[in-house]
Amino acid sequence: MTGVRLKHQQITEVLAREIRSGRLPTGEQLPGEHALAQRFGVSRTTVRAALAELNETGLITTRTGKGSYVLFDGRPLDNRLGWARALAVQGIDTRVRTLAVREVTDDQLADQLALDKPTFVTVERTRELIENGSVITYERSFLPCVPGTRELPQHAALDDLSLTEVMRQSGLHADHGQQSLTGRRINAPEAEILRRSPGDWFLDVRRTSRAADDSLVEHVASLLDPEHFELCLEFGLSAGGRVGGPTPPA
Repeated sequence: MTGVRLKHQQITEVLAREIRSGRLPTGEQLPGEHALAQRFGVSRTTVRAALAELNETGLITTRTGKGSYVLFDGRPLDNRLGWARALAVQGIDTRVRTLAVREVTDDQLADQLALDKPTFVTVERTRELIENGSVITYERSFLPCVPGTRELPQHAALDDLSLTEVMRQSGLHADHGQQSLTGRRINAPEAEILRRSPGDWFLDVRRTSRAADDSLVEHVASLLDPEHFELCLEFGLSAGGRVGGPTPPA
């Protein structure tokens, strides 16, 4: 019987070819176990064995049905693209205004993130809708001070800057992280930036992305207009896998 492939191995080979050929792009969510079982005419147990093999080879990451993502006016945003591209993909025209870019020392944040070095490059920006000029986000990004980010304060065209691209060029690649969400009333300085009234209610989202060695990639504190944004949590026991490794939280 040498050379006879078991059913789950045959499924593994088919899906592996589709992943390597690009038919299943990086970040693509695989169909659920039930859908795969129907496609290949096998049991869900066989599908699980195939997914386990793909996971072991690093072609996918399996998840126990957990994850979160941001919606804008009910439409999901792919945060791996960065805010600008994620919104543009949904046909939402926005304009970015850079308020400040500087190198700072923040011992409290370094302690919170368990970092040895308290030096960061911070980028403060707002994002507004082109159609009516309303400000929908106020974001503060804290990047490690490394070659590629250290030069940002001297950048000439910061409004057109893609932090996602800067991090890529600086060798900062997110592997995992965590995100928290609260709601709170904005204070007077924040209200001025957001063109709202002090005490207005906003979503306060904190996201920390780390590399595979657990070093910092980016910490972001964002205030999001709850009239447009909401955060959704996905759960279930048969979420299958996602191609190309874990997706940072949105």
